Amino acid sequence: MDTHSLFSLEGRVALVTGGSRGIGRMIAEGFIAQGARVYISSRKADACAETAAALGASCIALPMDISTVEGCRLLASQFGEQEPALDILVNNAGFAWGQPFDTFPEKGWDRVMDLNVKSPFFLTQALHGALRNAAKPDRPAKVINIGSIDGLQLNLWETYSYHASKAAIHHLTRRLAALMIRDGINVTAIAPGAFASEMNRAARDHGDIVAKAVPAGRIGRAEDMAAAAIYLASRGGDYVVGEVLCVDGGVVNAALNIRIDG
Repeated sequence: MDTHSLFSLEGRVALVTGGSRGIGRMIAEGFIAQGARVYISSRKADACAETAAALGASCIALPMDISTVEGCRLLASQFGEQEPALDILVNNAGFAWGQPFDTFPEKGWDRVMDLNVKSPFFLTQALHGALRNAAKPDRPAKVINIGSIDGLQLNLWETYSYHASKAAIHHLTRRLAALMIRDGINVTAIAPGAFASEMNRAARDHGDIVAKAVPAGRIGRAEDMAAAAIYLASRGGDYVVGEVLCVDGGVVNAALNIRIDG
């Protein structure tokens, strides 16, 4: 058994949406460290270029607003001008909207559902050919969707469309997995817990407080997210199909919520 190359991504090509910051950047940096050439995309061209420059020659900026189907197809087209095949697609771009139930607006519903659910579907559809081109009998191509523990359990925040969108992307992962495995493409998902990011400002700005609710006693680190994504993207994860991998320090599966009624 050769375990030395289990987690190598040498020679592989990846595309990470929302790759200029937060969880997307953590994953992109991890992939590059394992030998991949990584295209990062984000809505803000300046941020995308800045991150690509910081991560080195193996990181290429491909900015695009993928909140519309047109944007998804345009990103796929621009990627196709650079590469004939895509080994790894990470659907990470996402958005959250918080507002009380009685005033929660339609735009807060549509914007979140469009970017968090609709865009991953249509971008994967648009890149299906490139993923098929990369797939080999002994080395499947990979699609990794970024969900959330908020799609697995409730929290106190009134982020109604976000909760719904992440539960949806988890189930969409399973449905796509059942289809795409026929083409040698493995579809999986990661459900992150508390990681410091622009989206999770509580973890970013009050990590010590948030950590008190995490059984592991801390919030997630960049290497925790990178390691999970590397595992699923690499040969080490070739037999994992349709799984939602929870990376949260035990919040979903190891927390003891004890209620004491006086």
